[in-house]
Amino acid sequence: MEGVRIVRVWPDDNLDLGDLVRSSVAEGHRFVARAREEWDAGVNRFAAPGEGLFLARHGDGVVGMCGLNVDPYAGDPGVGRLRHLYVAPARRRLGVGRALVVACLELAAGRFRRVRLRTENEDAARFYLGLGFSAVDEADTTHVIELA
Repeated sequence: MEGVRIVRVWPDDNLDLGDLVRSSVAEGHRFVARAREEWDAGVNRFAAPGEGLFLARHGDGVVGMCGLNVDPYAGDPGVGRLRHLYVAPARRRLGVGRALVVACLELAAGRFRRVRLRTENEDAARFYLGLGFSAVDEADTTHVIELA
């Protein structure tokens, strides 16, 4: 992770994802572009209590992102949802994704008792298990971590 820093983006900030959107779309992922569109439209700026968006920066560029929202599917304000984790291909397996998720979980610890997510990617599923998440079969959720 040499030279990579994790920074929080605040709701009033300009969200400049640079090449991250292009990289994700080239891989067939639409969620980074959707996150950018929702930010620009003011639909989701990770602004509710306990929420936050983190970027991994290398030099002037953005090489990863991950956010934490109140889980809109849980119907419980004590449940958070990890969203939009993406790391540029050249920065994978270097600890960037782990650092982004840890930043979100540290933020969550003060507000949420559990954090849920959904992934259909087998590599991502193994990644989350390695971070302490458990696989579950719940509506709109594949993995959950209980926070103390």
